[in-house]
Amino acid sequence: MTIHDHPGKERIDAVRAFNRFYTRQIGVLDEGWLKSTFSLTEARVLYELAHRDGLVASDLVRDLGLDPGYVSRLLKKFEERGLVERAASEADARRSSIALTPAGREAFAPLNQDSHNQVRALLDRLAPADQERLVKAMRTVQDLLGDKPEPKVPYVLRPLQVGDIGWITHRQGLLYALEYGWDETYEALVAEILGEFVKNFVSQWERSWVAEREGEVVGSVFVVRKSPKVAKLRLLYVEPSARGLGIGRRLVDECIAFARAKDYRTLTLWTNDILGSARRIYQAAGFKLVEEERHHSFGKDLVGQTWNLEL
Repeated sequence: MTIHDHPGKERIDAVRAFNRFYTRQIGVLDEGWLKSTFSLTEARVLYELAHRDGLVASDLVRDLGLDPGYVSRLLKKFEERGLVERAASEADARRSSIALTPAGREAFAPLNQDSHNQVRALLDRLAPADQERLVKAMRTVQDLLGDKPEPKVPYVLRPLQVGDIGWITHRQGLLYALEYGWDETYEALVAEILGEFVKNFVSQWERSWVAEREGEVVGSVFVVRKSPKVAKLRLLYVEPSARGLGIGRRLVDECIAFARAKDYRTLTLWTNDILGSARRIYQAAGFKLVEEERHHSFGKDLVGQTWNLEL
């Protein structure tokens, strides 16, 4: 297999194109960073030293992914220029901590200000909404490629908010298209169900739960009133990125607890047999399959199922 036959070539080319674009935007290709006498790596080391106390050379090697020999030569160069000084580390007297001298801080200050001004000029070219899109996209890149610790709280559940209906419709339509090949008629059905939920919502008998993880919607479910004694669970979904956290089961448990608290006698739902993960959650929660019917919907031949939980 040659490089041109690689199955991921289009994605690789896209990432490389972005790298070329962005390095040009921020001036990485210039001889000196921000028209200074410092290279980009030298400026980054100065930044770390300006913002962190007690650093030793091995910290820079580890955190910046640099060669130990290169770091040693760079720090020696900075020492000769009077930009840094060493002192015995408080944690380990055998190692030397590195800090900027007053001259080093004076050299770093214009670099820091010029970098700030450069990014401000970049953002000023965009409308506020586009600035938010750009920052969010950058955070996404950072989240996906960085070593990000798991959040202390994996997710939270909250009620429906403005903007959720459109987002949930979009995500369900897209996810079911990608995972099962369903067409746009499923997205239309979701939009219809959620539109009716909002327009006819009766808080005493109906409820919604939205799972949110670090500010992003990662799942949702709805309970609607079908009759005085029967409630219906609708549109359970969990984002692929959040699966494995128990969100689906938690959402179903919330529906069951709510239905019981409102003295419903039955909690019912309709699904398709192809949705294996959801069916396993329903079975584990005590739902029983009461009816099956073949149908052609969303561009596919499917088997619809009705499941009931007697409360």
